[in-house]
Amino acid sequence: MSDLYLSRMRRWLLGSPPAEWVIKRLRETLIGALSQGPIPAHVAFEMDGNRRYARSHKIETIEGHHLGFEALARVLEVCYKCGVKVVTVYAFSIENFHRPRYEVDGLMELAKSKLEQLMEHGALLDRYGASVKVLGRLDLVPPDVLEVVERAVATTAGNTKCVLNICFPYTSREEMATAIRSTVEEYSTTPRPHSTPFSQNRITQKILSKQTGLTDTLEPIIESPPSNQSDDFDDSVSTTTTLHSDTPAFKSGNADAVAIYPNAETITPETIDKHLYTADCPPLDIFVRTSGVERLSDFLLWQCHQNTHIFFLKCFWPEFDLWHFLPVLVEWQWRQKQSARDERPRRRVKQA
Repeated sequence: MSDLYLSRMRRWLLGSPPAEWVIKRLRETLIGALSQGPIPAHVAFEMDGNRRYARSHKIETIEGHHLGFEALARVLEVCYKCGVKVVTVYAFSIENFHRPRYEVDGLMELAKSKLEQLMEHGALLDRYGASVKVLGRLDLVPPDVLEVVERAVATTAGNTKCVLNICFPYTSREEMATAIRSTVEEYSTTPRPHSTPFSQNRITQKILSKQTGLTDTLEPIIESPPSNQSDDFDDSVSTTTTLHSDTPAFKSGNADAVAIYPNAETITPETIDKHLYTADCPPLDIFVRTSGVERLSDFLLWQCHQNTHIFFLKCFWPEFDLWHFLPVLVEWQWRQKQSARDERPRRRVKQA
């Protein structure tokens, strides 16, 4: 028999009602069994291979992207049924704007139509209480697509159980640059000047009094009443800032005021985390990339930490389903149990 004939027979058998019923029951059983073990809180998918899948099956490139969206819907249902709280997908890279114009326009139209489908037939997101968040340079998105993006985000804003992060258009370097700019802006903005307990006028008068010995002839210093703010400054601010003559404190005529800037030495990785697009998301547990390419390609570079488990799969994204995701979840759960077993002797040593 030819391969084409066998392929058609296989599709016919799997599409028959008895086979569909059996497969559905088996899926539910597997997902229920997986839910009994540890579940990742945050899973990311780099949906790669749509174009190569289209070429290998001799279909239009845009049709490959359509099939990729259907694969995303299947995977989202599996993740949310298992109990995953946050799913992040790489939908469109900023670098993709360098592709042929017709393909970029087709991807934008695809994103627009699929987001409209989510709003019109959003049973999947509503069923699991998932909200949509679009992360990236939205200023690069065409106005008609941006309008649909904003409506999709607003429509699902009331869902609070799960999150679907769509990175569109996005690169990790751009995200980190944005976070650093926000951090610099936060740490370089001059806050309201604070009064110091030792004013410049009082110090000057004390020095002159000791030098001249004529304390009675010096005019008394009238100090302004202390503010309600505590004199115990936080360790996270610097108290040695030098004011120049054009700073707000001098312009206001208050020579005794000192501007308190946040101390740059207190900037930590957690500080940068707070300014990332994923600031409200849990740490990344699983990173999956399809199509056999073994690199991150500027996706969630900062979020991939020492406990992130990275999986590179051979299948193209349109082929990705439960049967490809099942080994990933099983291996992650096994690694979690291994880590828990390795931690027990360390805890006993510390307690001893």
